[in-house]
Amino acid sequence: MTLPKTPSFRLDGRRALVVGASSGIGSGCAVALAEAGAHVVLAARRIAPLEATVAELKERGLCAEAITFDVTDIAKAEADLGSLAPFDVLVNSAGLARHGPALETTTEDFDTVMGVNLRGAYFLTRAVAQGMIKAGMPGSIINVSSQMGHVGGIDRAVYAASKHAVEGFTKAMAIEWGPARIRVNTICPTFILTDLTRATFENPNRRAWIEDKIKLGRAGEIEDLMGAVIYLASDASSLVTGTALKVDGGWTAE
Repeated sequence: MTLPKTPSFRLDGRRALVVGASSGIGSGCAVALAEAGAHVVLAARRIAPLEATVAELKERGLCAEAITFDVTDIAKAEADLGSLAPFDVLVNSAGLARHGPALETTTEDFDTVMGVNLRGAYFLTRAVAQGMIKAGMPGSIINVSSQMGHVGGIDRAVYAASKHAVEGFTKAMAIEWGPARIRVNTICPTFILTDLTRATFENPNRRAWIEDKIKLGRAGEIEDLMGAVIYLASDASSLVTGTALKVDGGWTAE
């Protein structure tokens, strides 16, 4: 009897781009990919925190570099990517939120959120895929979405709209690029303890709402997403595309 061989979770020899890597989820994903053996390019608008992370990774003998990158400047972003060698892996963690009641949504808030979470994510995904296709190489594209891409939430109409849209284009791109062996998926976290969510957790009513919804009884931490990104980036998920990996503690189970 010949036993099956477990696919590798290693990423040695692969190039990974992590956009939105200056803090929080993006930074955690960059660390995870580097630890799995990838050469990681950390990208964000703020270069200083990226360089600090890169320095720590290099001290540990890992491969990383930093670049300034703005997903909202699509022409420049595409030009910058065109000047770089193609990537095997993209993790798009760039995102922002403007929470508030739907009746109070301003056009500025709407356009700002959509400009990063939807428009920026869409064209970033396209640009990286173009590089893969031109090089004739397979790849894994991972968009950091949200549980709010599958449900609604208090004061989150605009944010939920942007993430539902990310789920939609991820599925469509997975269909189009499957023949090129490019996989496109999302990771959908619940509330993760980061600087971005600090204000929410400091609100007693919102914290109670969160703790009631998460079936495992605790908020998420950055480390909870690191295994998920390695899975989707690696050969361990070679037949997974067009899907959403929910790291939500059971929030969307009901």
